[in-house]
Amino acid sequence: MIYRTLGGTGYKVSQLGFGAMRLPMTEVNDERVVDRDLAIPMIHRAFEAGVNYIDSAVGYCNQDSQRAVGDALKGWRDKIVVSTKNHYYGEDEKEWWTHLENSLERLDVDYIDIYNHHGINWKRYVEDVEPRVSKWMRKAYDQGLIKHICCSFHDSNEALIKLVDTGYVESITLQYNLLYRDLEEGIDHAHDKNVGIVVMGPVAGGRLGVRSDVLAEMVPGVERVPELALRFVLANPNVTLALSGMSTMQHVTENTAVAADEVSLSEGDVVLIHEQLERLSEMAKLYCTGCEYCMPCPQGVKIPRIFELYNLGQVYGLWGVAKEGYAKLPEGRNGGKQADECIECGECEEKCPQNIEIREQLKAAHAALTAS
Repeated sequence: MIYRTLGGTGYKVSQLGFGAMRLPMTEVNDERVVDRDLAIPMIHRAFEAGVNYIDSAVGYCNQDSQRAVGDALKGWRDKIVVSTKNHYYGEDEKEWWTHLENSLERLDVDYIDIYNHHGINWKRYVEDVEPRVSKWMRKAYDQGLIKHICCSFHDSNEALIKLVDTGYVESITLQYNLLYRDLEEGIDHAHDKNVGIVVMGPVAGGRLGVRSDVLAEMVPGVERVPELALRFVLANPNVTLALSGMSTMQHVTENTAVAADEVSLSEGDVVLIHEQLERLSEMAKLYCTGCEYCMPCPQGVKIPRIFELYNLGQVYGLWGVAKEGYAKLPEGRNGGKQADECIECGECEEKCPQNIEIREQLKAAHAALTAS
């Protein structure tokens, strides 16, 4: 296993972390809970392979993840860096402390090594964290209940740089992968400021966990897309570790093998990947940049999302993921109708800055995304 220093915390952490969000589940007394018989051996196998960082949160695995992690920590606590999160940003200090106390009890630990504000952006930092919640976090730190103040983050590159420059957090957990490289500048800046970077979603929430002939041909000798995705993240020297949401023993075996490799990717491989990704990104822009100027559609057709899914298949070869996302579109995040609901009124084309023939592209997208 390869180890890196997690920013100002000083912790030497494995470059692969165990993300305890997708642990195997079972049903007990009509309630979904973590399957301890499967999950704990997986976590122990990762620990035995040198993984010494595990991350959970209050709501993971139907609120059972922290307890499962606590069970797995028995006999390992002094060797493992434990990370979890507090998602409360309201004005009731007692409720914030209740979340912390519950986490300590569920994890069965005296203190938490890495305690994160869960899912902040710059607006939330300015309006909630800086004036109010940070004071509670510092009290917990002063009492020794947490060792380091950190956060998980969802916002722009500009916001990331501003957050780093506050000097408030010692590590930041964020998204970064082959399909989402928007935060690279901020990641570099964080490294320069000695702020650790923990990457969540190295396989893009499962989108890179499938077969893609396009991506499989990027680096000679690396044909499995999940392996390529993990190696890509670990090849960035400004990333401290990548969290993998492992749900099977096979995931543990494969990922720990990759993380034990001294050279995730050669410098030449990284240059080649970046060149090919830029080419693919430019190709994707021929279809749609996601600017959303075409919205709202009077019929409720989710035009940018449909084209995003179409791009996953057309450009990146991720047809399985694209079709699955399209099938779920009506019930998915923010809803929205499929392309066959278009009545060809043409309003969208009048507003498109790229002059895309949206009506024809929607027909092509629907045909491709529903093909068996």
